[in-house]
This record gives sequence, structure tokens and C-alpha cells, in this order.
Amino acid sequence: MNAYDIIKTVRVTEKGTLQSEKFNQYTLVADRRASAPQIKRAVEELFKVKVLRVNTLNVRGKARRQSTKAAGKDSDWKKAIVTLAEKDKIELA
Repeated sequence: MNAYDIIKTVRVTEKGTLQSEKFNQYTLVADRRASAPQIKRAVEELFKVKVLRVNTLNVRGKARRQSTKAAGKDSDWKKAIVTLAEKDKIELA
């Protein structure tokens, strides 16, 4: 897998914004098969930053209901919380 396959997107949420301001941490959506060292290398390659730590967790998809008869489920995905070095930053927008 290359870096573009591993990192899907950066999640921008209210909690994630506070984490980036306070702790220099960013939340990413990663490929479910990727390990923490692979995610670290991909982030360093794509964003040209120094990664100190990567925490990962698998998020189960929520059960959804389209109508009274049709039930469905969101996809499962992997969340990666990446802590960057003090001087580094990921530009969003």
C-alpha cells in the first residue's frame, strides 16, 4: 500500500479542532488494514511533518434506518489520532 491508500481523509470535528489547538493532535481516517507504523510513515510522507505518536482504534459502523422497512449499516472504519512534533502542523483548508 502506498501513502495515498493508507490515509483516506482528515476528520474535521469540534473535538478534533480542540485537540489540534491544545495537544497538536489530528484525527485521520485510515485504511482498516494499516498498522500504526505504516500510518506514521504515510503521514510523514504526505504532510512533511514529524510524527511523535499514533493511536489507532477500529470504529464500528452505526445501524441506520432508511424507512420503516429498510435497515442498513454504515461502514466500519479505522480512526488514527496522530500527535505531531511541537513545531509541525497540518494545514486544513
